[in-house]
Amino acid sequence: MHKIDIDLVEMTLDVMKYAIDRISATEHPIGKPKKAEELKNIVGDTVTPKGIGGEYAFNLWRQHLSKANVPVDHPRNLAFVPASPTRAAIMFDLVTSASSIHGAYWMEGAGGIFCENEAMSWIVSLTGLPEGAFGVFTSGGTAANLSAIVTAREHWREDETYKREKGLIITSIGAHSSIKAMAKVADVDILLVDSEEELSGDALRKTIDNLNFHQRKRLFAVVATGGTTNAGIIDDLEGIAQVCEDEKLWFHVDAAYGGGALAADSVRHLFNGIERADSITIDPHKWMFSPYDCGAVIYKDPELAKAAHSQQGSYLDIFKDEGAHGFNPTDYQIQLTRRVRGLPLWFSLATHGTDRYKEAVERGLELAQIAGKMITEHPDVELVRDPSLSCVLFRRKGWQPEDYTEWTYKNHKSGFALVTPTKWKNGDTFETVSRFCFINPDTTEHDIQMILDSMK
Repeated sequence: MHKIDIDLVEMTLDVMKYAIDRISATEHPIGKPKKAEELKNIVGDTVTPKGIGGEYAFNLWRQHLSKANVPVDHPRNLAFVPASPTRAAIMFDLVTSASSIHGAYWMEGAGGIFCENEAMSWIVSLTGLPEGAFGVFTSGGTAANLSAIVTAREHWREDETYKREKGLIITSIGAHSSIKAMAKVADVDILLVDSEEELSGDALRKTIDNLNFHQRKRLFAVVATGGTTNAGIIDDLEGIAQVCEDEKLWFHVDAAYGGGALAADSVRHLFNGIERADSITIDPHKWMFSPYDCGAVIYKDPELAKAAHSQQGSYLDIFKDEGAHGFNPTDYQIQLTRRVRGLPLWFSLATHGTDRYKEAVERGLELAQIAGKMITEHPDVELVRDPSLSCVLFRRKGWQPEDYTEWTYKNHKSGFALVTPTKWKNGDTFETVSRFCFINPDTTEHDIQMILDSMK
């Protein structure tokens, strides 16, 4: 398996040709999933005692398996939070994998970690956090949020009063699903403020004032959102920061989706207050045009994260040795083993410069405003609320929930577009509506118009 022969050389050329074709293509099919049973019938057994051969396996991928995926960078994939990695970032993802760098410790991965830290320095600069703040790349928003809340909890428990207490955090119902998932893993309770619009400092203040004595004792952190996944809403970060400072609570901002907009001068003021956060989550694989998987967690005081996450073991002592001193990413988040996932982002930033990043983010914001205007002028649809960041919520007049579902599958199966429904709280009930999320600068006004016209 580890020998170099002519078969390996030929397979390498095949793989590189596939990568070149994929990177240089201006159009690709949107793809659609198939049931596991159907895929099994098509490709048969692929993992066998003797193997099926690289050429045969690769042909199965090209002809069948690759087509059962929805590429996140398709210009008419406007569902969830899509992605649009730059071609430079994709190319360097190949280099990252081929380089076989273990990115946990400086001793093994100094060159790669240095590049990651160059990219991280730019991201931290966007937040306005004070000098000394820094972060580390994670597998995504869930790992970043978990790393931050574990850091907050361990810092809180430095006071003996709280050693045996089960922690409590507050966020809003508009917060990302990963906050609830992360709370389960961290074994903390979560209290949701019932608002899908922005969480205000006043609402947070009222919620805290209504806690009973034991709840207030267990409360150690507040999670605000810098761009909700559902609607692009930015919480009242200034107001929340003030409450957290007054109450001596950890202030975490989940800007996994919206954090990319920190680079956009047109909306940067909407994030005022984020510089007062104790920790921030941003996903470069969303609106910073990096390949999956690339999240980031940033700390105002990284030493608190190091105290919470640094792993100990006799086999790890060498990494603490005088001759191995340097930045060790594993010390600041939940993972030990990690790839240098920030490396493709660094190469893309180095290739294109940060000004091009600003332009690309601004285009996503512009597309949302364009879509909002088109919806306002269209006879069959209407806005649910004004566009926020790059999210647009809209309804098809007269449609029921099943109509949205049928429309989604019809467009997807035909290979035209992927636009999925969501729910929006309307009074005491949740209404099914449709949603755009613009990330890809290659999405056109014509794409938007065709999608809206397909709702007839």
